[in-house]
Amino acid sequence: MTEDLTPAQAYAAALARNAEQATALAPFREMYEFGLDPFQIEACKALEAGKGVLVAAPTGSGKTIVGEFAVHLALTQGRKCFYTTPIKALSNQKYADLVRRYGAAKVGLLTGDNSVNGDAPIVVMTTEVLRNMLYAGSQALSGLGYVVMDEVHYLSDRFRGAVWEEVIIHLPESVTLVSLSATVSNAEEFGDWLDTVRGDTEVIVSESRPVPLWQHVLAGRRMYDLFEEETDHGGRGASRREVNPDLLRLARTENTRTYNPRDRRRGKMVREADRERERRQRSRIWTPGRPEVIERLDAEGLLPAITFIFSRAACEAAVQQCLYAGLRLNDDDGRRRVREIVEARTAAIPSEDLHVLGYYEWLEALERGIAAHHAGMLPTFKEVVEELFVRGLVKAVFATETLALGINMPARTVILEKLVKWNGEQHADITPGEYTQLTGRAGRRGIDVEGHAVVLWQRGLDPEHLAGLAGTRTYPLRSSFRPSYNMAVNLVDQFGRHRSRELLETSFAQFQADRSVVGISRQVQRNEEGLDGYREGMTCHLGDFEEYAQLRRDLKDRETELAKQGAAQRRAQAAGSLEKLKPGDVIHVPTGKFAGLALVLDPGIPAGRTNGHRGFEHHDGPRPLVLTAERQVKRLASIDFPVPVEALERMRIPKSFNPRSPQSRRDLASALRSKAGHINPERHHKQRSAAADDRHIARLRTEIRAHPCHGCDEREDHARWAERYHRLQRDTQQLERRIEGRTNTIARTFDRIVALLTELDYLRGNDVTDNGKRLARLYGELDLLASECLRDRVWEGLTPAELAACVSALVFEARQSDDAVAPKVPAGNAKAALGEMIRIWGRLDALEEEFKINQAEGVGQREPDLGFAWAAYQWASDKSLDEVLREAEMPAGDFVRWCKQVIDVLGQIAAAAPKENSTVAKNARKAVDALLRGVVAYSSVG
Repeated sequence: MTEDLTPAQAYAAALARNAEQATALAPFREMYEFGLDPFQIEACKALEAGKGVLVAAPTGSGKTIVGEFAVHLALTQGRKCFYTTPIKALSNQKYADLVRRYGAAKVGLLTGDNSVNGDAPIVVMTTEVLRNMLYAGSQALSGLGYVVMDEVHYLSDRFRGAVWEEVIIHLPESVTLVSLSATVSNAEEFGDWLDTVRGDTEVIVSESRPVPLWQHVLAGRRMYDLFEEETDHGGRGASRREVNPDLLRLARTENTRTYNPRDRRRGKMVREADRERERRQRSRIWTPGRPEVIERLDAEGLLPAITFIFSRAACEAAVQQCLYAGLRLNDDDGRRRVREIVEARTAAIPSEDLHVLGYYEWLEALERGIAAHHAGMLPTFKEVVEELFVRGLVKAVFATETLALGINMPARTVILEKLVKWNGEQHADITPGEYTQLTGRAGRRGIDVEGHAVVLWQRGLDPEHLAGLAGTRTYPLRSSFRPSYNMAVNLVDQFGRHRSRELLETSFAQFQADRSVVGISRQVQRNEEGLDGYREGMTCHLGDFEEYAQLRRDLKDRETELAKQGAAQRRAQAAGSLEKLKPGDVIHVPTGKFAGLALVLDPGIPAGRTNGHRGFEHHDGPRPLVLTAERQVKRLASIDFPVPVEALERMRIPKSFNPRSPQSRRDLASALRSKAGHINPERHHKQRSAAADDRHIARLRTEIRAHPCHGCDEREDHARWAERYHRLQRDTQQLERRIEGRTNTIARTFDRIVALLTELDYLRGNDVTDNGKRLARLYGELDLLASECLRDRVWEGLTPAELAACVSALVFEARQSDDAVAPKVPAGNAKAALGEMIRIWGRLDALEEEFKINQAEGVGQREPDLGFAWAAYQWASDKSLDEVLREAEMPAGDFVRWCKQVIDVLGQIAAAAPKENSTVAKNARKAVDALLRGVVAYSSVG
C-alpha cells in the first residue's frame, strides 16, 4: 500500500504516525492485546484534548476502556482519578481489575464497607461516597483530575439517581468528567446538559454490538428465529428485518380459542376431523421446562446461558428442578475445580453457619455447573457464582434482573422466561430498555462469534410486540433528581440560599423540564397571534362585543348548570323509586328496548344497600330483574328509567317459577297480562324548568337585551368569532398553567424544604444552625427523622443492641407490606424509643403536608418500618445466625444487606451525635462492632 503513495503523501503519513506516537493514547493502546474500536479511539482522543466525554454504547461493547484511559491519563499527569460505580459489587470488581493492571499500591477502594488505600492516586468508590466527600470538603479531592462515572444512566433510578446529578453539579470545574452510559435515545440531550454544567463535552454514541445478537422464540421442540432477514439484492446487501411469518402463524393458531364441546358451527357439532387437526397442531406447541431448555441449548452448543426469572424463589426452584432432572454440565475435572475454588472462597465461614446457609445443596448444584444468582443470596455466594461463571465452570445461571446491572458476567445465550415482571406495585411488561439491558449479556467479546437471546413461548405471546422490544435498542434517560433535607443544609452551608437555588436550577431534571416548555411556549405564541385575529373579527361598531359575548356565555353556562342539576335530581328520584321495588311488583318500564308492562322478579339492589346510603356498590344504581309481557327475562339498568317508577299492581310469583324455562315464562307472562294488561300507567308530567324561575338567568337576559351590540345586524357573525376567541383563549391559559407548573419546579421544591427547615431551626437565612450542621452529616431517606431523634434525645440510655434495632427502622423497607401482622420488636426501652420515633415522624408528616412537601414526588419522609428491628436486635445481641434467620424469615443475602445499611447509618449517627452528655455516639460505635461479625463481617460485597 505504501508503494502507491506519492513522496508527499508518504511524508504526511510518517508525520501523522510520529504525532500519534507522541500522544498518551499510543502507549495505552499497546497495553491491550486487541485493537480499539473507532468509538473508543474517538473518546480517548477527546479526553486527551482536555474535553469531557459522554460515551453511550451497548452492554459489553467495551466502553470501560475509555474510563481506564482516564486512569492512564491521571497517572501520566501526576493527578488523581476517582472511578465511581453505582453498586458495591461493581466497585469491588473494578478495583480488582485495576489492581491487576497497576498494582495494589496505586489503587484504593472506598465503598462504605471497605476502606483500602484511600489516598492512592486511583480510587474506586460508590457514587454516594464521592457525593459525601464533596459535601464534606474532603482533603482527598485535592489533586483530583478525572472522575469516571460508570453506568451514569443510573441517574434515572428513582431511589438513588439524584446522587449522580449532585456529583456532576458539585465537582470542581478543574475536574474532567468521563460519563459511561448504556445506549440511551436522548444521549445528545444529556450531552447538551453536561456541556452546560461541565463545559466542553464530546458525545460519542455507538449503536453497534461487538458481537451480533440473534433473537429466537423457543416453542415446543422448535427454535424459531424472531426475524426473517430479507436481503436487498440490489447491490449493497443491506437487510430488512421482518417478523418470522412462521412465528406469526403459530401465534394466530395458539391464541385462537380452544375447542369447547358446547360450540356449534351452523347448528352442528364441530366435526371430529377439525378437532383432531387442532389437537395435532397444539401437540407441537408448549412451553419447555427449565431442564429441557438447558439440555436443548447444551446439545446445540449455546451454553453458557443466563436465564432471567423475575423471582428469587423461582430462581432457586429452577436450580432444584435441574438437579431433580439429573442435569450434569461439568465433567469430573470440572467438578474437582469447582470444589477447590468454593472451599477456598468459603473457608472463613464457620461450619455451623454453612449448614444454615444451604451450603451443601448450593455446592452440589455448582459442581454440576448450575447456580442461582439474586439479591437474596449471601454476597460471598454470589461472588463465587460470578467467578465460576466467568471461568466456564458454571454453565447455567438462573438470575433475577439485578444481574444485568453492570456485573461482568457475559454469556453465549440469554433466556427470558416471560416478558412481564413485578415492578413493586403491579405486574407490568418489561420495557425496551430493560429488554436491551437483559439481552445485552448475550455474546462474549473475543469468545463468541454471535450471541443468542431466547424468549420462551407463553400463551398470549405477541411476536410483533416482542419484535418491538428487540428492535427498540434505546430508551430515554429521565432525571429522578429531587432536593432533600440533607442536600438543602449542605448547599446553604456552602453557597447560601440564593446560589443554592441557582445551582439546583442547573440540574438535568430542570434542564429537561425547561426543554419541554420550549415547545409549549411556541404554541402559546402562535395562539396569541390567533387571538389577535379573532379579536379583530369580533369587533363591533356599536359597543364592546367581548363584554356582550361574556354575558351570552354566562347565560349559557347557567342554563347548562341548572339542566345538569335537574337531570341529576331526576336520576336520583328514579333510583330512589327503584330501591322501593319488591319481588312481585308490576311496573311499567317507561322507555328503552323493553318498554312496557313488566313483573319484578328481583329488585337488583346490591348487598349492604339500605335506604340509599353506604354500601352501594354499583355506580349506576339498582338493576331490577324483570319478566316482560313478551315473556323475556331481562336485567334492566337505570337508563331504562329516566323518570320515577311506581308499582301498578302486586302479583304472586310461584315458587316453581324457573326463569330458564320457556313454559314458566309463558305462563307467568300470560298471568301478568291478565292481571295488569288493562291498566294504563299514569303519564309522568314534565316538571317546570328550574331556569324559568331563576333570578340570575332573568337578570342576564335583561342585560343582554339592553346591551348595544344586541341590535347589531352582524351580531351572529361577531358571536362566531367571539366563540372561537374564547375557545383559543381557554386553551392558551391551560398551556400557560403547564408552563408555570414546569418552570422552576426544582427551585420551588427547594424553597418549601428551606421554609420547613427554617421552621424547625435548622436554617436561619443563609446560616446553618447547630441542628443543621448535625443534619448535614446524616445521609439517607429519613435524614430529618434521624436528626430530630438526636435533638429530642430519643436514643439516650439505649444499649448498643437496642440502638441497632431503632436505627434499623430508618433504613429497612419490607419488599411487600404486611399490615395484618405487627412486626416483633424488642421490649422495654427499645419499644418505647421506637414508639417515640413513630410519633416524631407523625409530627414531621403533618408539617410536610402544611408546607406542601409531597412524598409522591420523591420528597419527604416515609413512615419508619419496624420489620427488621427484632433481627437487628438479636444479631447485635450475639444470637446465632440460625436463630436470627429462622425468626426473621429472611434470606441470608437480604439480612446481610440490611445489616450493612444499619451499620452505615450507625456510623453517620456516631459522627453526628453530641460528644458531651450523651451516650449515643459511643453506643453507635459499639452497635457497629456488635453487628459486624460472622456472615456480615466476611461478606465483602453489600
